[in-house]
Amino acid sequence: MTAFFALTTSLLWGLADFGGGLLTRRTPALTVVVVSQAIAAVVLGVIVVATGGWSEAGPRLWFAVAAGLAGPLAVFSFYKALALGPMGVVSPLATLSVAVPVGVGLVLGERPGALQVAGIAVAVTGVVLAGGPQLRGAPVQRLTILLTLVAALGFGTVFALITEASTNVTGLFLSLFAQRVTSVAAGGAALYASVRRGTPALPEGGLPRASLPALAFVGLADVAANGTYAVAAQHGPVTVAAVLASLYPVVTALAARGFLSERLRAIQAAGAGLALLGTLLLATG
Repeated sequence: MTAFFALTTSLLWGLADFGGGLLTRRTPALTVVVVSQAIAAVVLGVIVVATGGWSEAGPRLWFAVAAGLAGPLAVFSFYKALALGPMGVVSPLATLSVAVPVGVGLVLGERPGALQVAGIAVAVTGVVLAGGPQLRGAPVQRLTILLTLVAALGFGTVFALITEASTNVTGLFLSLFAQRVTSVAAGGAALYASVRRGTPALPEGGLPRASLPALAFVGLADVAANGTYAVAAQHGPVTVAAVLASLYPVVTALAARGFLSERLRAIQAAGAGLALLGTLLLATG
């Protein structure tokens, strides 16, 4: 069950990143984040009311609020790092986010077996290579490295916090709702500040109606991924769930190959293969 839900998390996050990347080509990244998360918050609000999720409100909800604050900071840092480039450095370096939940699992006493340790090493190596690391070229700005590390820390923190935010399905819906409301509030404040500085919030001609389904998909896929990760981490070792859930860059690369006909570099293809091998080792270990 842990492997299934963690791999589902990778699929959903990978597709959400792919969709978000396409949308930010025409719409400011902050707007994409806020609008997609707002749509997800509305849907989650309806689900919480329908399932009576308010009855699960308690101290654990603060973990969800904290995740809602860490998430936008991580996304904004990641997009800024990508803008400064090069992507061949930023993307693989961001996968260091897996170190946070894995470290938490080890501190809490989890001890993966030898086969799982090998699977973790192989899978993480595969994910880094699948991002197409830049092995040569101009020096990378220190600010780019710093922003990428902040993004990785933020993503990893969300991994760890969302696991602690609920203990059952009803509580999970409420936690995800609280996380998204917090994310929209934090992202909206950042967007407002950006507009006050003169940065347009919308592309010329306004937000196309045709983009709303894509924005909804990005927001809902991201929410679903948080949910499936929480389930995976609660039903098995966090060290295994976190590594399998971190395979989403492979999904993004394959989606770009399938929908945009982008050719995978040899190092990316090798990384995808290693990620698959690591997944098999983890699932069988």
